[in-house]
Amino acid sequence: MQIKEFAKFTGVSVRTLHYYDEIGLLLPAVVDRDTGYRFYDENSLLRMQEILFYRELDFSLKNIGEILSSPNYNKSKALKEQKQLLILKKERLERLISAIDSAVKGENVMKAFDNSEFEKYKAEAKEKWGSTDAYKEHTERTKNYSKQKWNDLAVGMDHIMAEFAICMKNSKMPDSEEVQNLVKMLQSHITENYYLCTNEILAGLGQMYVADERFKNNIDKHADGTAAFICEAITVYCSK
Repeated sequence: MQIKEFAKFTGVSVRTLHYYDEIGLLLPAVVDRDTGYRFYDENSLLRMQEILFYRELDFSLKNIGEILSSPNYNKSKALKEQKQLLILKKERLERLISAIDSAVKGENVMKAFDNSEFEKYKAEAKEKWGSTDAYKEHTERTKNYSKQKWNDLAVGMDHIMAEFAICMKNSKMPDSEEVQNLVKMLQSHITENYYLCTNEILAGLGQMYVADERFKNNIDKHADGTAAFICEAITVYCSK
C-alpha cells in the first residue's frame, strides 16, 4: 500500500507515519528511489498493530521502540501482558463511570481515581520485556544512531540474509564451511552494532527467525525456506 492508503487503513496520519520512519519506529517496506514514495506491506501492518497496542497503554514512542527492538522481545508473551493491562484499564474506566453516579449524590469518590494496580502491572511488564543485559546494552549503544545508520545496518543485515539464500539455492549444507562462516558473520554484525551476541542469544534468534512470522516473511523474501535454513545453520554453529 502507498503511504496514504496505509494511513487510512491504520487510522493514523501521513505525518505520523513520516515521523515513525524518521525515528526508526516503523520503516516503510520499500521506498521508490526515483519518486521517494513510501510503500507498506503486511509486515508493516503487524508492526503497526504492536505499536498501537502500546500507544493504547500510554507507552511513550521511545519505550515502544526500545521494547520492539529488544533481543528479549517475545511477541506472544507481550500480547498476553497487553491484554491484562487493557483489562485493568477497562476496569478502571468502569469504576470512574460508576463513580460519576456516586459523585452526583455528593459521595466521596476519590478512591475511584486510584490507578496504582495498573501502573504496578505496567512497570512489571515493562521490566519483563526489557530486563536483560543485552537489551540494556542495545538501548545504550543505539540511542544516538541516526536514521541513515539504522538504514545502513538494515542493508547490511539484509545482505547477510541474501547470502544465506544463495548458499541454500546452491545446495550448500547448513554445516558447510561457507554457511558456518556466514553464521559467524551474522553474529559479528550483531555484536559490533547492537549488543554482545553470545551463542545462547544467537540460538534464540535462530528460533525466532522461524517462529515469528514478521521475521520469517522478511527473511524468506530472498527465497522460501531461507529462515529455516539459517535456523538450522545457527543450531549447528552453537552446538560446536
